[in-house]
Amino acid sequence: MELAVIHSRALSGLSAPPVRVEAHLSNGLPAFNIVGLPETAVRESKERVRSAIINSHFEFPDRRITINLAPADLPKEGGRFDLPIALGILLASGQLQDQLQTLHEYLGELALDGSLCAVPGVVCAALAATACEHTLVVPDSCAGNAGQVPGARIIAAPDLLSLCAHINGAEVISPHRASAPQESDSCPDLCDVVGQLSARRALEIAACGAHNLLLSGPPGTGKTLLASRLPGILPPLSEEEALVALALRDFHGDEDAARGARLRPFRAPHHSASAAALIGGGRHPRPGEASLAHGGVLFLDELPEFSRPCREVLREPLESGRVTLSRAAHKLSYPASFQLVAAMNPCPCGYLGDPERPCRCTPEQVQRYAGRISGPLLDRIDLHIAVPRQSPGLLLQPGAGGEPSAAVRARVIQCRERQLARQQCTNAALQSEQLLNACQLGRAERTLLEDAARRMQLSGRALHRTLRVARSIADMAAHATVTCAHLSEALGYRTP
Repeated sequence: MELAVIHSRALSGLSAPPVRVEAHLSNGLPAFNIVGLPETAVRESKERVRSAIINSHFEFPDRRITINLAPADLPKEGGRFDLPIALGILLASGQLQDQLQTLHEYLGELALDGSLCAVPGVVCAALAATACEHTLVVPDSCAGNAGQVPGARIIAAPDLLSLCAHINGAEVISPHRASAPQESDSCPDLCDVVGQLSARRALEIAACGAHNLLLSGPPGTGKTLLASRLPGILPPLSEEEALVALALRDFHGDEDAARGARLRPFRAPHHSASAAALIGGGRHPRPGEASLAHGGVLFLDELPEFSRPCREVLREPLESGRVTLSRAAHKLSYPASFQLVAAMNPCPCGYLGDPERPCRCTPEQVQRYAGRISGPLLDRIDLHIAVPRQSPGLLLQPGAGGEPSAAVRARVIQCRERQLARQQCTNAALQSEQLLNACQLGRAERTLLEDAARRMQLSGRALHRTLRVARSIADMAAHATVTCAHLSEALGYRTP
């Protein structure tokens, strides 16, 4: 046989389009050509494949070799095609039996000694292969991630020689058995927070309704401490959410992405991060921190210190829950439904309104500092919370911590169950018509909300977000309707 076809998969966003790797051996001067829109890493696979075949005790054909990666208009990148290219050459040269090619797909980067190295995107490939009822052959170092896909048939190969022996029937590689994902260390506990009753209350409301949160206060008052405790009181990810989060982490080449698969992600990029790092980008667009926080929490500490493009680029995913990256040749979309938790100081020196230390800033400096956060971004943050300094006596008192995360999490789960039973989504995701039906406002509630909207000059977006917070507060109290008390508390959280 001088022509062989091996099936593989490319990576385009979170999809894995099929790729046919066609290998043809012909007479003529020895040459090795790869066509089909290969990127640099794919073109460089020629030397990796040659060395891997020779070091695996096979003969590299001294003929004209042409590799076609079809479809030709789909960009191919990375070392994921090394293994199918090597298998295609061995099959076309008659050194490999044509037994397992039809219902199998192959991914893997080859080292020079023939061993297989992990490649990103195996979870997306496993999802696509499972939908086609194909078996996916991957390096054993990333089989753990691929095996988390329900119903996936995975073969984990350590090296090229072992895989060829398996195909030729000389030895058998047993199908990979998916193990239960290992849970990482538990999240930090909320009982570590001393005092801050209003902030703890706001944190629970945010967890119940999946609302965004802004914490403002002097340095060292516990803003970061509070934010890091939010994932510990959120419900665990559903199976579908966990699979999407796993695919996003695996996209970045995390070989241990299945660890802690049901925990909500918590991403805290530094304020020096670029807009592309936050939202995603690059020549071949990759997901950023906003997508890696999908289903969990994106924490932006020192919010005014982030560049303006970084802050404003988050406005679209905060509304739509998705990030769309457009390039001249193609457009990709990544999920980015996260809870934004931001922290900031009240002024440049950090001590405006602090009873312990005087503020050194002028009114102009304070106004300029606050003006770094645009109105449209503040509109999208549901709860604005002041985190004041606690007394030293309270901080040094033994056992001064509040409720543990487990107790708060149980209430949050009950509240989420009420929302899912009523509207099949969280309160933060309610649309306008659904929101009014879920709140069932009476005449007194409507009058209160209208007066507050005029007095506080609330936009339509801010008004609806306030109503969603009030619905969450009512759910926490197991009330079927939203009352004036719930609206008053929600309106109190709109004050910067």
